[in-house]
Amino acid sequence: MSVVEQTIGEVRAASAVTAQNTKSDAAAVVRPNRLAVVAAFAALYLVWGSTYLAIRYAVETIPPLYTAGMRHLCAGLILLAWCAAKKLRPTLAQIRASVVIGALFFLFGHGSLHWAETHVPSGLAALLFAIEPIIVFALFSLAEWKWRVNATLLAGVFLGLAGVGLLLGRSLLASTPGMAWGGIAILFSAISWAAGIVYSRSSKLSGSPLLLSALSLLFGSVLLLTAGTAFGEYRGFSLAAVSARSWWALAFLIVFGSVIAFTAYNWLLEHFSPTLVATHTYVNPIVAVLLGWWFAGEKVTLNVLLATAIIIAAVMLVDRGTTQLKRGR
Repeated sequence: MSVVEQTIGEVRAASAVTAQNTKSDAAAVVRPNRLAVVAAFAALYLVWGSTYLAIRYAVETIPPLYTAGMRHLCAGLILLAWCAAKKLRPTLAQIRASVVIGALFFLFGHGSLHWAETHVPSGLAALLFAIEPIIVFALFSLAEWKWRVNATLLAGVFLGLAGVGLLLGRSLLASTPGMAWGGIAILFSAISWAAGIVYSRSSKLSGSPLLLSALSLLFGSVLLLTAGTAFGEYRGFSLAAVSARSWWALAFLIVFGSVIAFTAYNWLLEHFSPTLVATHTYVNPIVAVLLGWWFAGEKVTLNVLLATAIIIAAVMLVDRGTTQLKRGR
């Protein structure tokens, strides 16, 4: 999931459209290096898919809100140093938006996800979170008071709900109470993340997306660390008790999940269409399920395989249906 993640990239895409209008035709035809393209897409497909397993390992011995807080604090500081080197300065509007985005994406979005993975296997977490594009469609429709749909889009929505119902009914609600609450927390995380997407698109911010990303990460990390302290995560927590696996997982989340993949995502958005870049949403759940099964011994039952196929098909249908609506305008 996330690096600075999917939706901050949406802001970047919007800014790129404006910037392209001012570029010369000669600059527009420059093609990126093929090896760089392959490496960037590999970062999106593999790194974002593997972050779910990394979160599971990190929260084994580090409290979940502290894990998310430290992850985004370090990543935010790295990006802020990058912004300082480029002499970027935030506007008041960017600062205000960063607080809101930090709360929606990172406090409620990632905070809930990190907590949930103390109870829910990483593969199931990735599958439940994969319905986020469907929630984005619903929230945008509510925000605009317009329900523009077509058969493809409706099929994707109902198929996605069926996949979630299959996971919740057979894999989570039928298990321990902790698993059930964890599943609900992941759905809340997806809703919060989708709300952040709607807000970031509708706010129409100008300026550097890189700076907005850095500030959102930093404000989000402050909120996460404050919330973790308020919920008493400091009680019984000792740095000496953190396992090497958790430290390595946290380092992976910071460097690969929140810096490298973020950079790759924004770079791809500058050279390719958002629709092509968004294909990572089809691949990430598959990668997460396979890695959870291979490295963590998570069970991959027939129910999980069926739900995987249903949810990925649903996301593809929603994406295709949304594209058809845009073309029909």
